[in-house]
Amino acid sequence: MAEKKRILSGMRPTGPLHLGNLHGALANWIEMQDQYDCFFFIADWHALTSDYEDTGSISNYTREVITDWLSAGLSPEKSTLFVQSRIKEHAELFLLLSMITPVPWLERNPTYKEQILQIANKDLSTFGFLGYPVLQAADIIIYKANGVPVGVDQVPHVEITREIARRFNYLYGTTVFPEPEAILTESSKILGMDRRKMSKSYNNAIFLSDTPENVSSKVFQMITDPQRKRKTDPGDPKVCNVFEFHQLYSDPETIADVSGKCRSADIGCVACKKIMAGHLIRFLEPIREKRAYYEAHPDVVTDIMNTGSAKARGVAQQTMEEVRAAIRI
Repeated sequence: MAEKKRILSGMRPTGPLHLGNLHGALANWIEMQDQYDCFFFIADWHALTSDYEDTGSISNYTREVITDWLSAGLSPEKSTLFVQSRIKEHAELFLLLSMITPVPWLERNPTYKEQILQIANKDLSTFGFLGYPVLQAADIIIYKANGVPVGVDQVPHVEITREIARRFNYLYGTTVFPEPEAILTESSKILGMDRRKMSKSYNNAIFLSDTPENVSSKVFQMITDPQRKRKTDPGDPKVCNVFEFHQLYSDPETIADVSGKCRSADIGCVACKKIMAGHLIRFLEPIREKRAYYEAHPDVVTDIMNTGSAKARGVAQQTMEEVRAAIRI
């Protein structure tokens, strides 16, 4: 039987996960567990690159995100789940890679340029923010990952990692690191209640941990067809955020029914939202049930974090022995 290829990815612990996180990344990770040797980590050091002034919630959010992962379907039997800061070898490799990474490679990073311009309420003129792609490269190649599951907009990040791995191998005359491939993953685009990108910072998110009452309340706040002023006005499902949610969470018969009735003004937005909320609540029910178990058994979550971090550190330590031998220190 052929050995599984290894993939690696992570999430920053900036808050509990929402539907955008589930459909944007987590659902793909869950599907990949049977195909790959999966390493998934909480990127708590990466959270410091932009939130270095407010670190009080990182530890709690770390546990929150792990619990969301487990509740949604990531399995510690199939995947290695760990916390970045517990693997000090990440920091050592980051230091060594920073010695060989040209500054122009970092300055041309599209995410760096975009966020420097757009995020005005934080001072991002730090070495850590400029150099986070180097830490990201260390996170990936220390496990000799063959691939990184990403969306199209994240491909440049993987390319920087490939360039750094290639440069290390060239400078020291040995192939310590494979060059990881970007594994393009499909994701369902899902917007927040106000039709902006779903985000905790926009206060427009529906979280995996929300109660049924919270879900209903948020659904009823969602923006629908802006041209439909009255119940008797025909609507256009194509421009309605609620209908986009129907397409994700309702059955085909319901989708066809609400689409037709919206266009003919035979259903109002309130009734349409009520139907969709019911389907969304049922979709989230298995996740809530698992979360209730892990919240009632916090030691189980702690053991999973400890076991995964210990396994990851063993792999990282072995890689660092090869790295030190290659650079002769």
